[in-house]
Amino acid sequence: MESAEEKPINFHEMDLDDRLLKAICQLQWGTPTLIQEKSIPLQLEGKDVLIRARTGSGKTAAFTIPIIQKILNLKKTAVYQEVKAVILAPSRELCNQINNVIKDLTIKCSREVRCVDVAPNLGLNVQKPLLTEKPDIVVGTPARVLMHLKNGNLDLKKSLEVLVIDEADLIFSFGYKDEVNELTSYLPNIYQAILASATLSEDVLNLKSLVLHNAVTLKLEEPELAPTSQLTHYHLLAEEMDKATILYALLKLHLIRGKTIIFVNSVDKCYKLKLFLEQFKIPVCVLNSELPAAIRCHSVYQFNQGIYDIIIASDEKALEDNAAVNKKAKKTEQPSKRRKDKESGVSRGIDFQCVANVLNFDFPMDVQSYIHRAGRTARGNNQGSVLSFINMKEKDLLDKVEECLRAGLNDVSIFKKYQFKLEEVEPFKYRAKDAWRAVTRIAVREARLKEIKQEIFNCQKLKGYFEDNPTDLQVLRHDKTLHTVRIQEHLADVPEYILPPSLKSLAGITKRKRKNNKNIPKGKKTKFEAAQSNPLLSMKFDGFGAKSKKKGKK
Repeated sequence: MESAEEKPINFHEMDLDDRLLKAICQLQWGTPTLIQEKSIPLQLEGKDVLIRARTGSGKTAAFTIPIIQKILNLKKTAVYQEVKAVILAPSRELCNQINNVIKDLTIKCSREVRCVDVAPNLGLNVQKPLLTEKPDIVVGTPARVLMHLKNGNLDLKKSLEVLVIDEADLIFSFGYKDEVNELTSYLPNIYQAILASATLSEDVLNLKSLVLHNAVTLKLEEPELAPTSQLTHYHLLAEEMDKATILYALLKLHLIRGKTIIFVNSVDKCYKLKLFLEQFKIPVCVLNSELPAAIRCHSVYQFNQGIYDIIIASDEKALEDNAAVNKKAKKTEQPSKRRKDKESGVSRGIDFQCVANVLNFDFPMDVQSYIHRAGRTARGNNQGSVLSFINMKEKDLLDKVEECLRAGLNDVSIFKKYQFKLEEVEPFKYRAKDAWRAVTRIAVREARLKEIKQEIFNCQKLKGYFEDNPTDLQVLRHDKTLHTVRIQEHLADVPEYILPPSLKSLAGITKRKRKNNKNIPKGKKTKFEAAQSNPLLSMKFDGFGAKSKKKGKK
């Protein structure tokens, strides 16, 4: 009897509509995750629920599936088309992600269930026609939804059935406290409310008292990260110059395989690393939280579509701390005028798909930042790896993270030492040192200006302005040439003479060797294939970078 009660519930046992089940099947979601299994039935019963689950546990599907099912049920007796659900999220990227998940889930019932994302920073009058049609679901940031309510584009007093606040622990920290408080005055007296959060912070408890009524709190007894059998943590002691050398060697020798996110602690460092790697013809893209949401979403899209296998990002904690440092700058120095878009998010919220590895070039500044960075990989049932470069100043931070994760995962040791002999890639160091020094502050600034300039040319809003003012466009196009870093073609290849003895078998990665490999007789292993079974190689580079299973993400 007990074993029957503990048997997990599948999607087809949740009384879901056939069209919804077909969409779930098409997404290749075989079985629900734990949070989905526990929360979906409660939501279908109409209860208010506080969902607390780790990043990558399938929270988005946990609240979107019951919303769609509820709307399909209401459609059977509905007389008028009305807005039935509102989903609030702290960032435009996350709103875009939720909207895409809803589109995927309603692919078989897109005429019956329509969703509009009002988070993009467009004029209210541009989005007004979309809301006039009264879509079933409205997704947006608290600020954007409130603006439409005040403008009369949206009326929820009589129609709203479900309110969802995703990443609830970030809503207040993103500065939406006043908006959320004001927004509740536009809601009916009775509605179902769902809060989804990775942590149960004080802000979440405040939100709970504000919008939830007799709520069921689902705080699953699970660690904040995937177990060590699924997510492997490595650390490697290295100073700044050594970090650059090791990264160059790992990427150029293809010792890191699969899609990779490299985290640093500042936006400028993102561009420094990008310019450094591009000198070796290693293609990477940057997720810059200071640029408009459309550009950020495009960067994520390029990464998810496989146009780039490596993306460099910085998380919010580092940006906030850099801002604090700028405020304390000397009076003789001009304070930084850069502002991070408050509706952006990097280490959390954004849906990076099929990430095999997370590489902390700069170690995160606190335990939660590490957890959220590491949570970008090993999502669902996929495998993942995290490699952290540690300098002497960051050693204490590593110990704090180790202590916290050890308590949560009940494991003796979390971090494995990444076996890497720096002296064996000494020839790489000379190249890396020159390339790193070539990326000056001016080069970083010029690279950022070049990107902004390109976006000005591509901006749809400015097309009309440039049509009326063609002289301004000509001036901009013929502005002084921006000089970043000179690309040297010979750096794209790795000559065999600089390879360490233990990696000579990997010489097949160069163009010259690839041509020779074509002439290898059938049945005989190539040098690269032989390297895979080389015990010395496997000892020095202990399995980091195993490809994640490319299954549909929940």
